[in-house]
Amino acid sequence: MAKMRKKVDLPSKTCVTCGRPFVWRRKWAKVWNEVKYCSDKCRAARQSSN
Repeated sequence: MAKMRKKVDLPSKTCVTCGRPFVWRRKWAKVWNEVKYCSDKCRAARQSSN
């Protein structure tokens, strides 16, 4: 069984749209370098403003 990590030990980024920090999620493991937004709402807001 894999060793559990604390949330503070995970990498984090700042959302391009809202500026809030967000942490790594397992579903983003393969595309972490491409993730820019913390949620679908921020991604939609950013694309609609362009």
